[in-house]
Amino acid sequence: MKERIDPAIVPKRKLYTGEEIPCIGMGTFGSDRFTAEQVSSAVYGAIRYGYRLFDCAAVYQNEDQIGNVFEKAFREGIVAREELHITSKVWNDMHGQGDVLLSLAKTLKDLKLDYIDTFFVHWPFPNYHAPGCDGDSRNPNSRPFSVEEFMTTWKQMEQIQKMGLSRNIGMSNMTVAKLKKVLPLCEVKPALIEMELHPCFQQPELYDYCVEQGIQPVGFCPIGSPTRPDRDKTEGDIADIQVPELVEIAKAHDVHPAVICLKWAVQRGQVPIPFSIHENEYASNLKCTTEDPLSEEEMKTLAGIDKNCRLIKGQVFLWPGAKSWEDLWDLDGTITK
Repeated sequence: MKERIDPAIVPKRKLYTGEEIPCIGMGTFGSDRFTAEQVSSAVYGAIRYGYRLFDCAAVYQNEDQIGNVFEKAFREGIVAREELHITSKVWNDMHGQGDVLLSLAKTLKDLKLDYIDTFFVHWPFPNYHAPGCDGDSRNPNSRPFSVEEFMTTWKQMEQIQKMGLSRNIGMSNMTVAKLKKVLPLCEVKPALIEMELHPCFQQPELYDYCVEQGIQPVGFCPIGSPTRPDRDKTEGDIADIQVPELVEIAKAHDVHPAVICLKWAVQRGQVPIPFSIHENEYASNLKCTTEDPLSEEEMKTLAGIDKNCRLIKGQVFLWPGAKSWEDLWDLDGTITK
C-alpha cells in the first residue's frame, strides 16, 4: 500500500445543500472487462488510501461485493460511514410507479447501508438493455424522452429523499433541453448531475447551465475511458491522452497524461470519477488533486483542445424510427421525438 493521502487535504466541492464532497471519487463500472471481485478489491484499497467518494450503480452488477468491502472497512475502523459519500443509480427498467423505492431497497441491501448519499436517475428514459449487450442491440419497447414519464420517476426520487433513504438526489445523461423542461417541475432539484466530461468532450453549454442552476457536475470518462466496453468504441473516437498539447503538458509536469486530464477536471470544477483496479493508478489519481496544479496558461490550452468527441453515445437506447445516436442528445437544442 502506497503512503496514504489524508482525506482532509483533498479539495472539496460544496453542494447547494451546503454539504461538502470530495473533488474526486472512484467509479465502479468494470466496463464489462473486470470482475466484481477485482472492482471491490480496488474499492477496499482506495478506502485505505484515502478515497471518500464512490460512484456505484445497480446495473454494474457488483454492488453486493462492494457492500462487503464497505462493511469490512467500517468493521475494521478504517473509515466511518459518515465519512464516505456513496452514490448509486436507478436503472432504466425500474422507472415505473413504485419501482424506484424497490430499486433503492435492493441497492441498500447489497451495499449494506441504511441510506445512500446520492441516488441518481441513471438515464432519463426507461429504455432498457441487458448488461453486457453489444452495440447493435435494440429494445423494441424503447421510446423517446417523455417529460411526463421522467417526472413520474423524479417524484419518486423526491419521496425517497423525504424518507431519509437518500440524502441527495441527482440526474445523469441529461441535456440542456431536457433540463429546461423538467427543472421547473421539480419540488427538489438535483444536487448533482453526472455527464461525460473529459478534455476532448467538455460540454461547455451543459456544464455552464448546471453551474448556473447551482447543480454540481460529476464527470464520468474523465480520462477518455480507454477501457470502455467495445460497444462504446466507434471509428473517429479521439484518445485524450494522445492529444499533443495534453502530452506536452504532461511532460512538463513529469506525469502520465491521464493525470493531466484529472487535474484539469478538478481545477475546472467538476468532480471526476475515474476507475482503475490498479493501486498505482488509483493512488496517483487521488494524489494529483493535492499537488502541482496546472497554470492558468495550461488550463487555457486544455480548454482549446475540446473536439466535441462524445464516447458514450448510448445507441443501445434508441427507439424504433430513431435516426442515430445523436437523437438521444438533442443536438439542435430541442428534445428529439
